[in-house]
Amino acid sequence: MKVLITGASGLIGQALVHALEKRGDETVPVTRSASAADRAVRWDPQRGELDPGDVSGYDAVVHLAGEGIGDKRWTETHKARVLDSRVRGTTLLTESLAEVDRPPAVLVSASAVGFYGHRDDEVLTEQSEGGDDFLSDVCRQWEEATQPARDAGIRVATIRTGLVMTPEGGIFPRTLLPFRLGVGGRLGPGSQWWPWITLQDEIAAILYVVDNDGLSGPVNLSAPNPVTNAEFTRTLARVLRRPGVFSVPSAALRLILGEEMASELLLVSQRVLPRKLLDGGFAFAEPRLEPALRNMLGKPGA
Repeated sequence: MKVLITGASGLIGQALVHALEKRGDETVPVTRSASAADRAVRWDPQRGELDPGDVSGYDAVVHLAGEGIGDKRWTETHKARVLDSRVRGTTLLTESLAEVDRPPAVLVSASAVGFYGHRDDEVLTEQSEGGDDFLSDVCRQWEEATQPARDAGIRVATIRTGLVMTPEGGIFPRTLLPFRLGVGGRLGPGSQWWPWITLQDEIAAILYVVDNDGLSGPVNLSAPNPVTNAEFTRTLARVLRRPGVFSVPSAALRLILGEEMASELLLVSQRVLPRKLLDGGFAFAEPRLEPALRNMLGKPGA
């Protein structure tokens, strides 16, 4: 296949490009800085610049671009950039795809489990309603911005991704460091559910969604066995053979990060299940946390 990818230089994007090309597909990135000599498509979402002719003739499009959610403290300015980067970029892309003579068969567009908001112990599937906080609203508008592609007859899947775990980047190395220093522990009450997925399974699931005509709409990308933060803490400490007895009180997290950021990123509880993937027969390589951690960290069991 010939696959167009936004966000190709990010953590997930780079791994996806490698996986697609390894199986023989051709990939073309969408970037802001493409020159005439580059094998890339140029766009500028802020200015609304994307030539529909440049996005015609692809078999699939995977849209991953967006401002980093946890990169900075949540000022009103940063929150506006997070929302705008997702809605503006997705709208520009999907409106352009809707205009072309040869549209792709499928658009896989990023979203996140943040759609569901804080839900305590409730089991969440793709049929569950969304939440009512900032990230829920971001995800809702992000997904709604794909409507022009749907209206044009393109199969659209919005992938609601959980915590992607890899030593190569993202949140996991930051989580790992305190444990290696011997001061790791739970965050807040520890009872909040963390929907996690390895980078390997994240990429395999994206390919599965691209390849399967029956998958559309929201698709949860998270391991079938979510864990609480307390269980995550105990498991990681056991794998590393380091103490995990410390804890960071909720009040301290809110003081450091701000009320909203701490509540929606670290203290939020989302017991998410990948119902569509499981019903479709997708096989997770790492469905359980401890074996996944041992494989990632090179720590075989006793």
